Amino acid sequence: MNKNVLMIGGGVVLVIAILLLSWPKYRTVVSDEATSTAEGKSVQALYEEANALRKSGDLVKAKEVYQQISGQYADFNKIEDVENQLADVNMKIIFSNAPVAESTVHEVKSGDTLGKLASQYGTTVELIKISNNLQSDTIRLGQKLRIWQGHFNVFVDKSQNVLFLKNGDEVLKVYKVSTGSSNSTPVGKFKITSKLIDPVWFNKGIVVPSDSPQNVLGSRWMGFDMPGYGIHGTIEPETIGQQVTAGCVRMRNADAEEVYSLLPLGTEVVIVD
Repeated sequence: MNKNVLMIGGGVVLVIAILLLSWPKYRTVVSDEATSTAEGKSVQALYEEANALRKSGDLVKAKEVYQQISGQYADFNKIEDVENQLADVNMKIIFSNAPVAESTVHEVKSGDTLGKLASQYGTTVELIKISNNLQSDTIRLGQKLRIWQGHFNVFVDKSQNVLFLKNGDEVLKVYKVSTGSSNSTPVGKFKITSKLIDPVWFNKGIVVPSDSPQNVLGSRWMGFDMPGYGIHGTIEPETIGQQVTAGCVRMRNADAEEVYSLLPLGTEVVIVD
């Protein structure tokens, strides 16, 4: 009888010991889940803060918060929305007259023209006009103009059919594009050497007017220092995201027009497989 009691008692002790040894493990799992939940609520709060800042017009602060989420919480369940909102805010800041690190204020002097200012600061006439709400090319002596001084560059990934618009190393916005069929889009480093609005298409000796429904170039052309290749719009937006062009990088017209207004001649374009 005493032996049985001892055996039972020993079994109970063994079970208790196992449970005690297991308890820290279960306790750690609960702790991890609680931490994860707390972080999730924190990210959600940041996301709501960024959205509120954007809606109130505080774009610079909204950008900072979106960047914080993007950089620290890549697994956030709304990270795609965050990236889209960040790109939208980036574009709004660039096209606005908000004072930022990449901008300066120029007071118009005698002899200044928009073309001269664009060349002086490495920007475009279009961007100066949009940033300063100018309806014509006329500027007045003493007028103060907000000028963008950032250094745009472009990176194209053929494997993903995406174009990254960058300011230095910072990615500002990602665009879906089409590239060449049979890997015909060249890889390497290029520069934009020509820009045309409503370009005429020279197709194997045939001149296709800009208003022709057969003109595949769309509304904008940004030619490379490799003749025959460039970035342009399209008359076939349904093909965006595919490898279907004769070698150029094809964008939706609205996207091509947006990029065109930002990129000055000499902009670097890097294309990789």
